[in-house]
Amino acid sequence: MTTRDSRPAAAGWAAGPLLGFDTETTGVDPFSDRLVTAALVSRGPRGADGSRGQQVRTWLADPGVEIPPAAAAVHGITTERARAEGRPAAEVLEEVAAALAAAMAQGTPVVVFNASFDLTLMESELSRHGLAPLSERLGRVPAPVLDPLVLDRAADRWRKGKRRLSDMCSVYGVRVDEALHTAEVDVAATLDVLEAIARVHPTIGHTDLAALQVLQVDAHRAWAESLNRWLARQGRTPDADPGWPLAAQG
Repeated sequence: MTTRDSRPAAAGWAAGPLLGFDTETTGVDPFSDRLVTAALVSRGPRGADGSRGQQVRTWLADPGVEIPPAAAAVHGITTERARAEGRPAAEVLEEVAAALAAAMAQGTPVVVFNASFDLTLMESELSRHGLAPLSERLGRVPAPVLDPLVLDRAADRWRKGKRRLSDMCSVYGVRVDEALHTAEVDVAATLDVLEAIARVHPTIGHTDLAALQVLQVDAHRAWAESLNRWLARQGRTPDADPGWPLAAQG
């Protein structure tokens, strides 16, 4: 995945710095499942030649529970490997949380695809291990956060098709050189998709971060409420959570 192009440097928040974040976990419930891997990708401002400095940090944790085969099949980390190579979960969570809180406190946007999952999982895991959640460290709901999934829904509401990260890479012309579902590869792809959204939808790229937080809260709630109405009409359980950047239901 490249971090160099010939387009002019972006303005506003899209010019950087940005901090991308992703996790791989034991399952899909952010309140009860556990952290397995985490990645942070820090990108500095884009230079005049299109280049952009990038730093990558990754962690492997021993979640302290069995990793289900279905989860291991997605991210490739088995229980045996996590126990042999992973660090204690509490140590990993503290380091990741400290980095996230420091960035947010400085006003650096944290970029997370489907942020309500990863950030809710972090809050749940931090509390589980007796560590201060991000909300407590910051004295507020975690922000600034930029979620390409939520921003894409808001900017192109009626586009048909799925909106997985791989789908959005195709929509926005982001080339991924490696398989997705390793945290560091997913983070780089997420950052590239966000930058593409800012170019394709200039209104988003030129909206300030405070306004974007409100836009994303409202857009996610509207999406969840619409989906829940549809699910109810189909006789299915309306289970889309309206909370963003933290899930509302536990």
